[in-house]
Amino acid sequence: MSPMGYEGQPRRRGGVKWLPILLFGAYLAYYYFSNQEVVPMTGRKQLVDMSREQETALGLSSYQQVLQQERVATGPAAEMIKRIGRKLVAVSDDQNYQWDFNLLESPELNAFALPGGKVAYYSGLLQVTNNESAVAAVMGHEIAHVIARHGAERMAQQKLVQIGTMAAGVAVSDMDPGMQRGVLGALGVGAQFGVMLPFSRDHESEADHIGLLLAARACFDPTEAPKVWERMSAAHGGKNSQPEFMSTHPADSTRIRKLTELMPEALEERAKRCGGR
Repeated sequence: MSPMGYEGQPRRRGGVKWLPILLFGAYLAYYYFSNQEVVPMTGRKQLVDMSREQETALGLSSYQQVLQQERVATGPAAEMIKRIGRKLVAVSDDQNYQWDFNLLESPELNAFALPGGKVAYYSGLLQVTNNESAVAAVMGHEIAHVIARHGAERMAQQKLVQIGTMAAGVAVSDMDPGMQRGVLGALGVGAQFGVMLPFSRDHESEADHIGLLLAARACFDPTEAPKVWERMSAAHGGKNSQPEFMSTHPADSTRIRKLTELMPEALEERAKRCGGR
C-alpha cells in the first residue's frame, strides 16, 4: 500500500535534495584545483592525485603478469624495438621512469604502455609498421601515454565519476523508485558517453600528438604516422569495429586527419632538431 498522509491521501515522494549536489560541486572544485599537473609537450592541465611511485608500482605489477603470460621475443626485431624506444625517450621532456621495451610474439595488431615506463609491442604489428619510422610512430604514441600520465588521470576521473554517482543517488533518494532508476540510469549513460569515452579518445589524440613530436625530435620521418593508420584501416577492412562515439579510440580516419593537420609542426620540429638528416 502507498504511504498515507494525515488526510488519508497518498504521500507524495520528495524531489531532488540539492545539498549532496552542492557538496559534490564544492569537493570537485577543491579536488580539481589541488591536484593539477601539466602534461609535458602539450601544456594541458590535468587532474592527477597519485604519486609517481604509486603509479609505477601498479604498472610494474601488471607488466610482470603480462610477461609471465606472453612469449617475449628475442633477435633483431626485438633489439630494434628497444633501440627505437630508448631513442624516443632520450628526446622526451620527462626522464623520471625506468623504461623497459619488449617485443611479444603474438599476431595481434597492438602495442601498449603501462604506467612507470613499461612498453610492449606485439610482433603482428610489424606487418603494418614495416619500417623504423612507422615503428617509431607507434612507440612514440605508447611512450606518450606514460609521460602524459594518462593512466593516473583516468583513475582520478573515475574516482570523481563514482563520487558524483553516489552524490546523485543521495540527491534522488526521496524520489519514486521508478524515477530514481530512470534518473540514475540516464546519469550513468551520460557519464559513459558524455565523459568517459570522449576523455579516453582525447587521451589517444594527445598521445598521437606527443608521439608524432617525439618521432620528429628523434629524427624519424613523421610523415609515416598517418600512413600507419592508413595501413591499419586497410587491415581492419576499411572500417572500425564500432561507431566512434561508442569507442575508447578515435576512428582511423579521424587519426589520419588529425595527424595530417599536425604534420607542419612535426616537420618544423624535425628540421630544428635534425637539420638535413
